[in-house]
Amino acid sequence: MELLGYDFFQNALLGSLLTAIACGIVGTYVVARRLVFISGGITHASFGGLGLGFFLGTNPVLMALIFSVLSALGVEWVSKTQNVREDSAIAAVWSLGMALGVLFIFLTPGYSPNLSAYLFGNILTISTADIIWIAILAVVLLLLVSLFLREMIYVAFDNSFAKTQGLPVKFIEYMMMFFIAVTIVLSIRLVGIMLLMSLLTLPQMVANQFTSDFRKIMYSSIVIGFLACVIGLFLSYYINIPSGAFIILVLTVLFFGVKGVLAFTSRQ
Repeated sequence: MELLGYDFFQNALLGSLLTAIACGIVGTYVVARRLVFISGGITHASFGGLGLGFFLGTNPVLMALIFSVLSALGVEWVSKTQNVREDSAIAAVWSLGMALGVLFIFLTPGYSPNLSAYLFGNILTISTADIIWIAILAVVLLLLVSLFLREMIYVAFDNSFAKTQGLPVKFIEYMMMFFIAVTIVLSIRLVGIMLLMSLLTLPQMVANQFTSDFRKIMYSSIVIGFLACVIGLFLSYYINIPSGAFIILVLTVLFFGVKGVLAFTSRQ
């Protein structure tokens, strides 16, 4: 319990809660609309922004945010208006982001500080400024859900039907792509670029084992994500391994454990 007396651990817990809220809301939409591959493309495209930030000596998170938002909106626009297959556009953005990131980091004079924290995550290094930004995002997403939940569900499951109901489908699609990109960038500190896609999908997959209701999955995934972060933080501290990787390991074990138990009980 002495861990709770340290400021960095308190920041880590608060950051985990806020990130779980953001990823729970956005991730449920991602899974429902089958945008998991897009989230992976956006995540890796942000690496190009990080590299450019290091190269220019500016805030790498800000540059990653710009890269991610442009990539998300670009994929949505190209796939909807330019007769380009969505998976092809995602693959191009994914590869371009990683290639630019490697080039910019190679061209950056000296050593790029904290690069491993962006790639693999280190929630223990989260700052007060990071918490403020993710808190703003969480509040905005909660407000968004309270105002547009019905529209989000319609668009996620059947946008053709949503159009017949006169709903602003394009606005919701672009808006959610924007928030997917922002959530990805602001959550990089937690588990890193390499593992972030799992944080947007595994809690929802666990919740989906018990319910198919969009709302219940969203709220349950927030709880599951936060509990996994707390367990991962404590265990990673005592075992002395990276917290980001251990959080994803906890979620993976939880998913397969629940899947196995449900499969076993269904046979009885």
